[in-house]
Amino acid sequence: MYRIRYHGRGGQGMKTASRILGTAFFLEGFEVQDAPRYGAERRGAPIFAYVRASRKPINERGIIRRPDLVVVADDTLVSIPAAGVLSGLKEWTILLISTTETPDVWKKRLNFAGQVLKLPEVAEVEDLLALRFVGSACTGAAARLVGVISRDSLEEAVREELTYLGEGVIQKNLDKALEAYDLMGDHAAAVREAGEIPADGYEKPEWVELPFEEARISAPAIHGAATSVEVKTGLWRTMRPVIDYGPCNRCWWVCSTFCPDSAISVDEQGTPHIDYEHCKGCMICVAQCPSHAIQTIPEHQAEIAGGQS
Repeated sequence: MYRIRYHGRGGQGMKTASRILGTAFFLEGFEVQDAPRYGAERRGAPIFAYVRASRKPINERGIIRRPDLVVVADDTLVSIPAAGVLSGLKEWTILLISTTETPDVWKKRLNFAGQVLKLPEVAEVEDLLALRFVGSACTGAAARLVGVISRDSLEEAVREELTYLGEGVIQKNLDKALEAYDLMGDHAAAVREAGEIPADGYEKPEWVELPFEEARISAPAIHGAATSVEVKTGLWRTMRPVIDYGPCNRCWWVCSTFCPDSAISVDEQGTPHIDYEHCKGCMICVAQCPSHAIQTIPEHQAEIAGGQS
């Protein structure tokens, strides 16, 4: 059975990527499971999806804990424990990362015994809309790595899963998927099917033990207000909204009202300020700003520039 796990952020198309790969497996005659795993998060939140494929009926259920292939669409997720990118990796697992670093750098960073591969063509993109197609590239590369999916089946799967988006979008995704498929030719069939997981090797879930406390101790913390400020959701962000105060009209209510996380505050002069510790990068403020004073830049460029300009 092939066990494949995708890791990405909301908006990068990991759910769609898993469906395309699952459909491609199905077209090759495999029994398939594919499903995403996420909650109510918005753009930028860490999510994952998984695919199982086998020539026999699949009796396993739930998330994949011992993957044969892990595909990472955003290398910043590797350092976030909650994203679970490194969970269950074994010596036979192949780690495919969309990154500007070399595979050797990641092997040393992670002290990982398995094989690390780099997703083809990861470069600085001027067209921010091109970032939407990273999921298709991940799927094209994964399809070649398993070695049992033909180019024709991959193309048919892309067209079937994206048919409702129109030919223009289909063609852009198809170009990215097939390009990655071709560029991974040197590693074709590198992913091997793992055997069935024996029942006597069952691993108990990693339960978090919570000590019992009397209500008068724990209740105030549970019901206390404004505790969400402690969750730095800005870590989810890959794109950063930046305010240019030159064309800003100080209309104050538009961007701050439309921000779904109340991450934009306004001072006494009517000047808006973005709380980057809790801005998740949904870019609703960019779309709503009437004077187009809020622009979008990649997060890593903002870090190099030293924050908001």
